[in-house]
Amino acid sequence: MERVERCNILLFLLTLIMICNGAVASETNTPCDSLAISSADQRQHLADHLCYFAAPFGSVASNATHPDQLASLAHWQSADGHDLTFTHTLDTYWIQLKVHNPSENAGLWYLKLHYAPLDFVTFWATSGQEDRQIATGDQTPFGSRGINYRYYLLPILLESGQSKTITLKIQSAGALNVPLTLETTEHLIAESNELTLAHGIFYGAVLIFSVFNLLLFFSSGTIYYFYNAFYMVSTGLFLCAMGGFAYQYFWPNSPWFANAAIPLFEALGTLAMTLFGRSFLDINDKRSIAYWALNAIAGVSVVLLALVLVLPYSTTIIINTLFGLIAIGCLFMTGLVRWRQGYGPAKWYVLSWSMMVIGTCVYALAAFGFLADFVAQEILMQGAVGGQVLLLNYAIVQRWRLLNQKLLEVEYDVKHDLEKKVYERTAQLRDTMRDLERANRQLAELSTHDDLTGIHNRRFLDGMLPDICAEARRIGKSAAIVLLDADHFKKVNDSWGHPFGDLCLQRIAEILTRHVRRPRDVVARFGGEEFALVLPNTEEDGATNVASNILHDMAKTTIKTPDGGAISLTLSAGIAVLQTGESDAALFARADEALYRAKAKGRNRFEVATIDQDAEA
Repeated sequence: MERVERCNILLFLLTLIMICNGAVASETNTPCDSLAISSADQRQHLADHLCYFAAPFGSVASNATHPDQLASLAHWQSADGHDLTFTHTLDTYWIQLKVHNPSENAGLWYLKLHYAPLDFVTFWATSGQEDRQIATGDQTPFGSRGINYRYYLLPILLESGQSKTITLKIQSAGALNVPLTLETTEHLIAESNELTLAHGIFYGAVLIFSVFNLLLFFSSGTIYYFYNAFYMVSTGLFLCAMGGFAYQYFWPNSPWFANAAIPLFEALGTLAMTLFGRSFLDINDKRSIAYWALNAIAGVSVVLLALVLVLPYSTTIIINTLFGLIAIGCLFMTGLVRWRQGYGPAKWYVLSWSMMVIGTCVYALAAFGFLADFVAQEILMQGAVGGQVLLLNYAIVQRWRLLNQKLLEVEYDVKHDLEKKVYERTAQLRDTMRDLERANRQLAELSTHDDLTGIHNRRFLDGMLPDICAEARRIGKSAAIVLLDADHFKKVNDSWGHPFGDLCLQRIAEILTRHVRRPRDVVARFGGEEFALVLPNTEEDGATNVASNILHDMAKTTIKTPDGGAISLTLSAGIAVLQTGESDAALFARADEALYRAKAKGRNRFEVATIDQDAEA
């Protein structure tokens, strides 16, 4: 009996020890206190209440699909008030936060994760029977986040006295930054508005400077303006992708590109800044090390662009970042060398890259998990890029001033030498100018007259017709144009050859010249067998009278053919009189349309163009 009692006592003690061990183990597994969510001070010190543990890649805990499956697997650690940042890893990270609402009123808060490039992020909010889950991340469409925001938001609604356990499961192929905050709706909106303003100013300034440089490139043809715009756009898109804006606004339904865009724009930025640096610093000497080094960097950048489409994100982001830092260092050193060589604009180039070197290094350390407070480093990076953009554009202005000064010096030297030569050769130039003037007059005469007929040609007609129409409109007078075409002229050439056709054209020109007598009237040949009369200060009656006389004279004129016969040619004519507000092109078109109607109605006649007929045609 005593033995039985002793055994019972022993069993009771063992059970008590196991219960205590379980309680201790339970406390060990969840070492973090619950956070009073209504307390602004506790929300500000959120990291004091965070617990986390890392599940090795491929382990049971990494494949768990619910926090309940972690009871015997998780070995929770306290964040101890530090931001959760983890360097490049394939492990799965579980994070837990217990919250309660001790106030008398219900409230809505948001748990915000301030880091966009994460592959998979799953939130659980559990309380009694309630179990809410949000599965999102860059490997899922942007709409999976539930709230249209570039970062990750989990709404937490707590009644008075209610408690919830918030669990996060994060998997990503790169470094992990898990900057968490608990914010009220008012604070979230206010902070979002402030950041929106700041980002809007930054990206707007980058866009404006890019467009300005593109306009300078198109107007001047200077290539480094294009490279500068290319660099600013690619850098802006890289920061836009890292900050989550690109996935939110540009390609929300393309998870693959949301991940590929970051190393892609990083490689583009490296290529652009290398091309700009080579052009801006005048690295053109093929014997210099800098020339071949920058060309090699540009070539490798192109290769890295192609590798983005082949290699996984976790590999390309490391390679592209390290190579980008190398490229920045090379450009910085090249700028220093050019500065020491006396190239003035290199000073501002070096100052701009000094800011970029510092900003890029800090930003890269934060992005890869070596520094905390990624949001602050993002703002620092934007400030560095903004300062660099300003200094680079100022350096461009200084380079332009330097080139302009050299141009003025060269212009002065050339002008001085030219004046000296002009002074020495004044007499020779006078004789040359006289000879040139005579030659120009002869050339003008030849260029405005038809070689075959001796009357004016199409060039003279095109230059004179607008002036006559403008004068008619200015003084309120009329003007008319008559277009004439030899009927069936192709048969003449086919029957008796082109020399006889040329004789016929000369005879037509003689008849036209005989009937157009006023000094300002113009007779011109503007096509093969096509002629034009321009009659200033002429109404419709006068133009039809001239056309009728010409057609009658032409029809009764006989021309001897090479075979001893004779033929008579006929003409068709179209007449148009300048209307109020009408252009010379419209006047010519109406006359041409009237000529077409004259030919269509049987030839050897003229037609007068009217507004109604032209509209109908």
